[in-house]
Parts: sequence; C-alpha cells; structure tokens
Amino acid sequence: MTTAASANESIADREVVITRVFEAPARILFEAYSKPEHIKRWFGPRGWPVTLCEMDFRKGGRFRFQMTGPNGQKNTPFGGEYLEIVPNRKIVYDNGFESPGAEKMIVTVTFDEQGGKTTLTMHTLFASVAMKNAHVGGGFVQGTGSGFDQLEELAAELRAKEIAS
Repeated sequence: MTTAASANESIADREVVITRVFEAPARILFEAYSKPEHIKRWFGPRGWPVTLCEMDFRKGGRFRFQMTGPNGQKNTPFGGEYLEIVPNRKIVYDNGFESPGAEKMIVTVTFDEQGGKTTLTMHTLFASVAMKNAHVGGGFVQGTGSGFDQLEELAAELRAKEIAS
C-alpha cells in the first residue's frame, strides 16, 4: 500500500544516513557501483548475493536487482531509475520493491576523496516514516553495513589489480 509522507513527517524523520571511509580512491568505488559484475559481488548483506542484476547505468536508465538467500529463498525484485550521475562524485536513484503499491525511496550516494581515502555517504530518503521504520526494523542498516564490508573487500582487490598493472 502506498502511503505518502504526511504533512507532519519531516525529511529528518524519513531519512537514514550511513557513512563509511574506504581505503580506496573514489573512482574504484564509483566503478563498483556502476558495473553489474561488481554489484553482484558486494551489494546487499553477506549471504544474500544479487542473482538478478539488470543495469542501464546512465541518467534516466533503469536497474533491477533480486537477491537470493542461503537457503535459496529469493527476495522480491526491486529497482528504479538513475536520476543523476556525476562520475566519481555522486549517484542519485529511486528504488523500490516490485510489489503493487510499493513506496519508493530516493538514494543519494556521494564519494568524497581525500588523500587516497574516500568517504562514501549514502543518504536514503524514504517515502514515509512507516516505510523507514519497516526497512530499519528489517535490518536495513545492518545489511548496508554488511554490503559495505564486501565493497571494502572488492575495492581492495580492484586497487591491487590496478597497482599490479
């Protein structure tokens, strides 16, 4: 069921901001977000790999993902549209489950590189407080942290390959 944010729900009430510093340049993290072969290796919680990954990584392009759990259970497919892409700096997209009446969130990912390290900030604005509470209660923050752990591993591997070549 779609429920729009009510007038008394502020942006602060509907957002989650997660920040992580990576030992990698922004271009490597941006690449990890922009290529299906990389998304499949890090996106989502450990043990729930992306097994369906369709991406048209450009402004106005769409994506569609599905994850499969350790016992073969599949989550509801989800996806959205890329709204803004600034190479190595910023990606903005909407995202929601493929369920009738499902709400969408707006995700803004920024990459701020300084001294060879990159601060990645993921700002998620949910359509409503109820949507935010459902996601946070379902492990959104922990799942994102687990995904970022895998992103850190992938970034180290990509950086090592870059140095070796």
